[in-house]
Amino acid sequence: MDIFQHLHTHPEISWEEKETTAYIASLLQKEGIFVSLFDDCTGLIAEIGSGKPVVAVRADIDALWQEVDGVFQANHSCGHDAHMSMVIGAILQLKSRITNGTVRFIFQPAEETGSGALKMVEKGAVDDADYLFGIHLRPIEELPFGKITPAIHHGAVAFLTGRISGDDAHGARPHQGTNAIDILSSLNEQLKLIHFSPFEPYSVKMTHVEAGGQSLNIIPGSAKFGLDIRAQKNSVLRDMQAIIEKKIKQLSSLFGVKIEAEWLKVTPGAEVDAEAEELLRQSILEYGGQEMLAAPLITSGSDDFHFYTIKRPHLKASMMGIGADLKPGLHHPHMSFDPRAIQIGADVLTRAVLNACQAS
Repeated sequence: MDIFQHLHTHPEISWEEKETTAYIASLLQKEGIFVSLFDDCTGLIAEIGSGKPVVAVRADIDALWQEVDGVFQANHSCGHDAHMSMVIGAILQLKSRITNGTVRFIFQPAEETGSGALKMVEKGAVDDADYLFGIHLRPIEELPFGKITPAIHHGAVAFLTGRISGDDAHGARPHQGTNAIDILSSLNEQLKLIHFSPFEPYSVKMTHVEAGGQSLNIIPGSAKFGLDIRAQKNSVLRDMQAIIEKKIKQLSSLFGVKIEAEWLKVTPGAEVDAEAEELLRQSILEYGGQEMLAAPLITSGSDDFHFYTIKRPHLKASMMGIGADLKPGLHHPHMSFDPRAIQIGADVLTRAVLNACQAS
């Protein structure tokens, strides 16, 4: 628990995890474990063993920036401090037990911005990897303490920001301009007309609007807006993006104004490999029996873990979900969980790595 307490009380936001990186590197190097650092970014890779197969394990290391009791600060309210602790625990168990293959531990920065996994892919972290395992605490409404799922099926998510650029007009002369609020209203109605099969989970909604100022006798010609788009399948998300781009272009032509739009962030949905999921399932059963095993979990949340398999399709990957009685919920400023889950997660992850090394 000393490792967890240190990580929990020293949170750092995305791409600023300098102390976290240094702490993990120093801890592992003292254990005689080979560590690789990067010149241009935070995060690190640790390795034990040699040869094939190459089994990779990912831990996210960044914290959120959020208001806690009236003060904005870095805060580990998504469980990344627990994930790091679990993976470090697995390393310490595995360092003298790997006799076949290489185990690579990726301590990845910037999961919360959706950009850290792409950076690790760029660094070649999984180019030669055969398997990739992730781990994540789950909220109590998804999994109670003592339950573990071998697969989390995250959804895909995309954020769009847009700007309408037009001229303001006097409230008494609406014919001299185009009301940006009318355009936003039309866009919002058009979004509601996007339909896919009812068997496909998806949603699209306007989540940010800025238009007008303090003077109520001015018709705003310009506005800013933001959209949140989600789907369980990557293919559905891509189709939604194309439809939204088309609708924005049509509204720009209809109203005769310039509408600029940019996809700010796109995080893919899960592409779970059946073999990796089975290895995790068997490891859960070996450790805790049928009572511990939970069904694969489908959640509308997202995680950049899935960029690894999108960018490197050869990877056999799955993310394990750990029940920890986590409440009130992920990203709540006062999130808490049962700390006994840390040791359980480390133990099951250790078994999964050993099983994967023996599988090839």
